[in-house]
Amino acid sequence: LTYGLDYEGNVCGSKHRHRDLTQLELRYWLNPNQVYESGLKDGVLKLANARTICLLDCPAPSDDNLNWVCDYPDGEIRIKLNDWIDRNYDYFEFLTPEMRNSSLQLQGPCYPVIFPSVNVYWSCQYIARASNSSLRHWQQMGGVNIQDDMIIDKSIRRAMNSRASVLKRYVADIGKSWPVLIVCGGLVPLFLSIVWLLLIRHFVAAMPWITVVLFNLLLISVTIFYYLKAGWIGNDAVTPIIGEHDPYFHVSGRELTHVRGVAILMTFISAVAILTSIAIIRRILKATSVLKVAAKVIGEVHALIIFPAIPYAMLAVFYMFWLSAALHLFSSGQVVQNKCDNTNCCAYDLVAKKVSCDRCCGYSIRYTPHITIAIFFHLFGCYWATQFFIAASATVIAGSVASYYWAQGEASPEIQFLPVFASMKRLARYNLGSVALGSLIVSFVESVRFILEAIRRRTKVRGTTPDNWFLRMGHYTARGCLKSVEWTIKSVNRNAYIMIAITGKSFCKSSAIATELIMNNIMRIGKVNVIGDVILFLGKLCVSLFSALFGFLMLDSHKYRSSHNKVSSPLLPVLACWALGYIVATLFFAVVEMSIDTIILSFCQDSEENQGNAQHAPSLLLETLDSNDEEEVQRLTH
Repeated sequence: LTYGLDYEGNVCGSKHRHRDLTQLELRYWLNPNQVYESGLKDGVLKLANARTICLLDCPAPSDDNLNWVCDYPDGEIRIKLNDWIDRNYDYFEFLTPEMRNSSLQLQGPCYPVIFPSVNVYWSCQYIARASNSSLRHWQQMGGVNIQDDMIIDKSIRRAMNSRASVLKRYVADIGKSWPVLIVCGGLVPLFLSIVWLLLIRHFVAAMPWITVVLFNLLLISVTIFYYLKAGWIGNDAVTPIIGEHDPYFHVSGRELTHVRGVAILMTFISAVAILTSIAIIRRILKATSVLKVAAKVIGEVHALIIFPAIPYAMLAVFYMFWLSAALHLFSSGQVVQNKCDNTNCCAYDLVAKKVSCDRCCGYSIRYTPHITIAIFFHLFGCYWATQFFIAASATVIAGSVASYYWAQGEASPEIQFLPVFASMKRLARYNLGSVALGSLIVSFVESVRFILEAIRRRTKVRGTTPDNWFLRMGHYTARGCLKSVEWTIKSVNRNAYIMIAITGKSFCKSSAIATELIMNNIMRIGKVNVIGDVILFLGKLCVSLFSALFGFLMLDSHKYRSSHNKVSSPLLPVLACWALGYIVATLFFAVVEMSIDTIILSFCQDSEENQGNAQHAPSLLLETLDSNDEEEVQRLTH
């Protein structure tokens, strides 16, 4: 994923049967004319077939004489690999006249260093500024003409910025930044989620205001960090160059374009978030009354705060195994030799003692179809497993809160812990199949939407978007409908899990009961429930944004800015920290979220069974709903 291949198909930076390249991590193109030809529009030679070897550092031309980079020592060149490295890869003085003549024809085994090069993602990229001194020495020795056009620079840059190369670097970034993922994607959101639950328990009146203000501040902070990495503020832009280099050498990568795109997107999101926050100020008071109901439940059933640690630990172990398997899948391609015109890659063979054109094509990594399918299945499995753990956790919480509700909120020594353990037992014995089915449906719909979105993006890039207005309208309508179906299914699923916990019925039957109860009581519970969900959603975003912000700070340390652990861009690790933080927050915030939803649905069920008069409802819930009814009546009369 990180290092390139040499002309023998060896991965740089690795130990192989015939060569130990552990120290030699940088890929270097020996023949500048091959690099030039690969950049021509009508050129036959591809850059993948140009001759490359692995080096310790990028060679630089000399001001006084001509430097050489020679092939791996072999055959008559009896120099050890370490001595070859110490000699700066130069054994030109030991060459026979035949070898020297071949080298002057740019066919090896030694090649002149005419262009300076810089380490760009562990490949030495030529800088199209030929050394006049080196070029003059080369011409005096009778060497063939060397092209010094800008194409020599663009050819390698185009290969380094290809979609496949960028994707590999992004995946490698995740592997390198695993300590960041553990801290910012696991420990930080765990701590923040528990703190948020405790604050809800003791400072419920102030939490909606704190959540809204903190959300906007964190969103602005993350946006500023993206501006810093985009180079629009300060001089800390994402750079593809590794290590020290001449400040006049400027190389840009596709990663910088991606960071700038996300910075613009975050600016838009921040503006919308601030305006929306201003608009919902009057509604925040309603959220306080709803959260008080959940705070009372948490105060009575103490084990609810501790319980999410169990699915959290299971998910943590699962993600560790999943990430390890994902990195192995993405790096399990097969190294195969390319097919090319052999006359363009002829080079001197030190073992055969002659210029050889046989099997001189380069090597590439190919993914077989079954590995591609395995990667997609692996991604789908991750999403399904995540949804399953979240759903199982929600069902246990719903069962615990339902026990509290139907016991008429009576506090007893048993109510603090018994409902949680009883609910876990019911889940394990009766409800796992229903939870698995619900999470599978959500995962399937989301996967279909993702595939359709990928097809839409590809057709847009190729310019094959439907020109007919009718087809275009159908295209966008289908996208909107699928998004609506996904949102509806997620909403129905959550309520279905609650009814599974209350009634013990199957997933489909519980979904039908939940939908009917909500539709019959939509005017009474709608406003109360929605504004509470908005505040909880903002709370989850606060935790995930703080995780992302902390991820930025960790990735900005020296460890991840240079040497082996340098990440090509903080974009994907920060996004992973944000996603993991959101998942952890979802597990813990489900305590409040499911408490509210379960009590409201239990209230609806109670009302249905007792001709509209709930017999088991807590007094605090009745006060909240009655105040909402009074406001609705006043609004209608005016």
